Amino acid sequence: MAPTVSQRGGPSGAKKGIARVAGKTVMGGAKRRHRKIVRDSIQGITKPAIRRLARRGGVKRISAAIYEDARAALKDRLEMILRDCAIYVEYRNAKTVTIYDVIHSLKRIGRPIYGFDPDTYDSRKKQTTTPAASGYT
Repeated sequence: MAPTVSQRGGPSGAKKGIARVAGKTVMGGAKRRHRKIVRDSIQGITKPAIRRLARRGGVKRISAAIYEDARAALKDRLEMILRDCAIYVEYRNAKTVTIYDVIHSLKRIGRPIYGFDPDTYDSRKKQTTTPAASGYT
């Protein structure tokens, strides 16, 4: 007599037709199997991310104490910007932070950002001259 499916170590025949995905939740099922635990969300700004920003700014060597200082500075700045954004959202009786909220918050603290305002955005790319149009052949 041949062994049954469950005796061979294969999938059990208990719940036929229900798909199981390993390590993930399907429609709010059990907890995730491989979830990265972040104690404080500012720690999500990793050392390599801070190092990449420093490299873009032209920094060659980075002290070990810089990483926590950079996280603290980033957290303070984000809190200041998001506090103003929350005020704008509450005033509009909305629940969603829009581009305009961030633009106005940055403008209010004296650090305006350009290029994200949909009213002033120019979708046409800059026209470059081709060699034939400039007279060179």
